[in-house]
Amino acid sequence: MSERNDHHITRLAAPEGVHPGTGYSHVAWGTGRFIAVSGQCAFDEQGEVVGPGDASAQARQVFENLRRCLAAAGATFDDVVKLTYFVTDVAHLPAVREARDAVIPGDRQPASSAVQVAALFRPELLLEVEAFAVLPVPAARQAGSAG
Repeated sequence: MSERNDHHITRLAAPEGVHPGTGYSHVAWGTGRFIAVSGQCAFDEQGEVVGPGDASAQARQVFENLRRCLAAAGATFDDVVKLTYFVTDVAHLPAVREARDAVIPGDRQPASSAVQVAALFRPELLLEVEAFAVLPVPAARQAGSAG
């Protein structure tokens, strides 16, 4: 059983009796402020699809969009406890993993689910990723002060 505790988040690669996964934790939990990031697709700042037909280009853009959304809430990929991948073909998963591994260290992999879908809302989109994160409670609030 491999467990990593990063102050406010604990990631458990595999509980006792559960086979360890590759590139994800089976369980992750945290204490603090919960952040939900809607599924992100490969849109640039102008709303144009990045990399039509190119899963690697789309995955890089998706993780950049996730980074920006997390930053808007004061979070980073270190705070992510769960990722859900929606792909139009499981053959796109290696590209998704490569983009994920570029921003999330192997020892901090969140809990994850991957779902193959018939299609996303635009035919040129190959994947979508949503994230859930936990930020630590500010010290003043932990101490019970109104701050």
